[in-house]
Amino acid sequence: MFDALADRLESAWKSLRGQDKISETNIQDALREVRRALLEADVNLQVVKTFIEEVRQRALGAEVVAGVRPDQQFIKIVYDELVAVMGESNIPLAQASQAPTVILMAGLQGAGKTTATAKLALHLRKENRTTLLVATDIYRPAAIDQLLTLGKQINVPVFELGTEVNPVEIARQGIAKGRELGVDTVIVDTAGRLQIDADMMAELGDIKKAVTPDEVLLVVDAMTGQEAANLTQAFHEQIGITGAILTKMDGDTRGGAALSVRQISGQPIKFIGVGEKVEALQPFYPDRLASRILGMGDVLTLVEKAQEEVDLADAENMTRKILEAQFDFNDFLKQTRLLKNMGSLGGIMKLIPGMGKISNEQLEQGESQLKRAESMINSMTREERQNPQLLASSPSRKKRVAQGSGHQLEDVAKLVSDFQRMRSMMQQMGQGGMPGMPGLGGLGNPFGGGGMPMPGQGGYPGGRPGAAKKPKKQKKRKGFGVL
Repeated sequence: MFDALADRLESAWKSLRGQDKISETNIQDALREVRRALLEADVNLQVVKTFIEEVRQRALGAEVVAGVRPDQQFIKIVYDELVAVMGESNIPLAQASQAPTVILMAGLQGAGKTTATAKLALHLRKENRTTLLVATDIYRPAAIDQLLTLGKQINVPVFELGTEVNPVEIARQGIAKGRELGVDTVIVDTAGRLQIDADMMAELGDIKKAVTPDEVLLVVDAMTGQEAANLTQAFHEQIGITGAILTKMDGDTRGGAALSVRQISGQPIKFIGVGEKVEALQPFYPDRLASRILGMGDVLTLVEKAQEEVDLADAENMTRKILEAQFDFNDFLKQTRLLKNMGSLGGIMKLIPGMGKISNEQLEQGESQLKRAESMINSMTREERQNPQLLASSPSRKKRVAQGSGHQLEDVAKLVSDFQRMRSMMQQMGQGGMPGMPGLGGLGNPFGGGGMPMPGQGGYPGGRPGAAKKPKKQKKRKGFGVL
């Protein structure tokens, strides 16, 4: 997401490079590029006008900071304004003083409302909150069955009374059932329509009166661009909402929805959906999204993803094995599978500062290299996985692995050689040669204390020809090593 917007904004910074300071003259080209970038991203026109004027005034009034280039100063101003436009900070869900907290879900048909309901329930369960889902969509075929299936998948109970009972009565009895079960939160999934109409709004209004929700969340398809903001405003004016959930943010969204909703509707974005899986829901943090838009990555979200997947005891054991150069092929498989659980390789790389420009071709190559290495490791015996040296000293073993995995003998030999080189490098990193993932050290880092080389980097096992050569010298990023 936001790739096109990020590329456009980067061209704006280039117009200021080589300048001594920001001035009325040299800022015009940069502002013109920013304006084009926002309009092409389908940001609301009024939001664009206000944004550009705010940036212009702040840029011209900015004090010159020693050692900071004009383009860097301008990036900081744009970043601050992006954060301000999207709402400054994350606004958490309200909690009732007396359980259960009631959340009413609304939205048009096709926006992903029922799936978002289940995603929200799973998110709350991770926060140790118990939830009951209430199915009131009696109109869409299989809507109730879909919620029942999702509830079973995430182990959250679903209350339903079929398709013959009035939705208002289902909602009312659902809240009563929630009190009876003693759950913390009841989430009511309502019916949607293909467009806003009087019947839908009347039914939503009646349900709202019946259950007096603490939150009314509108689920909006981010692919609709600035229309998402207009939709949020229309719902708010007619039934009163407390926030929005933007879905399909992992798709071909240009960013207009995220940058327009708060300013046009006045209501905050509380969550974003970043995939089809029920785990793919994230709290909305304006500062983190601004960092992604500007190509700065999002380390905090990456760290949170890692912490969700990592077992503390496993991480400590992995750190010990790295420091003692005992990291084996079983550990390698465990870490690559953990990486997959965190999301797609492309999605993870986008969160790492400086990695946002990796092409789809490179990402596909990286995924292919992981699969090649995994297939060869799966053809090894238990002893060979635990002791890679057995393969290093036995051509017959390597030949058997090659035949079993459908690869060439040279591929297996390279895998073993690269793995031993990587193990040595990781040991040096773990002993303080290079920093690991920031904020995690050896306890929360899923790749151990020193980190794990990614596909295409020197020493990565199963990499492309030449991958094991000495890597080119790169600029060292503060607080970040090899992931």
